[in-house]
Amino acid sequence: MKQYQDLVRQIFNEGDWQVNRTGVRTLSIPGAMLRFDLKRGFPAITTKRLAFKSAIGEMIGFIRGFSHAASFRALGSKVWDQNANENAQWLANPFRKGEDDMGPVYGVQWRSWPAYKRVNAENTELIAKLKSEGWVVGDEIGSGGTGHWGELEVLMYKEVDQLLDCLDKIVNTPGDRRILFHGWNPAQLDEMALPPCHLLYQFLPNQNKGELSMTLYIRSSDVGLGLPFNTAAAAMLLELVARLTGYTARHLTIFTGDTHIYENHVEMLQEQLKRDPYESPRLVINERVPAKAQTGIYDPVWLMRVHPDDFTLEGYVHHPPLTAPMAV
Repeated sequence: MKQYQDLVRQIFNEGDWQVNRTGVRTLSIPGAMLRFDLKRGFPAITTKRLAFKSAIGEMIGFIRGFSHAASFRALGSKVWDQNANENAQWLANPFRKGEDDMGPVYGVQWRSWPAYKRVNAENTELIAKLKSEGWVVGDEIGSGGTGHWGELEVLMYKEVDQLLDCLDKIVNTPGDRRILFHGWNPAQLDEMALPPCHLLYQFLPNQNKGELSMTLYIRSSDVGLGLPFNTAAAAMLLELVARLTGYTARHLTIFTGDTHIYENHVEMLQEQLKRDPYESPRLVINERVPAKAQTGIYDPVWLMRVHPDDFTLEGYVHHPPLTAPMAV
């Protein structure tokens, strides 16, 4: 994780102070990149203790499409408690349904993106084709309208499982350069407790080497608390998807947009810079989670079956814990 320390130093040396919605200033730079080779170990931060089970629990909650903070707590992750119940803007949001509601964040978009099509009401052949693919005809969910060309249209609806679609493509069409999913749904941003920060994931299979890599784009990266957490969660996702699709996890590349250190995280990060990183640990996935490379069987239902206890870090040595407040 030396490159993480290098990024922290870069922000201290080159960053500018910025104001933001939280009221806590950030020292920020416009864009950065980190690249990890998972063959060399799992990218768990070692200059402080990583809240590994919490990071894994949150990712599993996203994978299951959860939108309720209590569901994440049941998986050992309390990271959404504050944003669900203490964020003043969200508490005043008319879309909030009550205590612990998070709205259609992350996993809701990953597993059940609300998709719509406007179709000419007279094109019965196309409507029938879409119905066979799982689309619901508009008169079952609402009325149609008048289209740009003057024809009467019906509205059709379907929930798209972006993550499952990615796994299917890795297995069936690995040469596809469009194997990606994201959570930035402009139509629903105002319904979310927090718009997605880690918003775009792309899988990159290497058929010749049997390796699977992944890139991640984070629009707003809290380097002190969020980035180590997001890095571990993304690496776990890559390892899991590789296991289920018959590949070996290889490179995780993370691109960040607004890359920042909160003012009340400065002391914590200065202490981390005094510490020498330890060797990276290894991620071990429980044998009960089937590996397609060994079984020959593609069983993506395990996206909904994995549990935080299925993931452990072997050889994880770290410096003493450090804490800092999360900006909400």
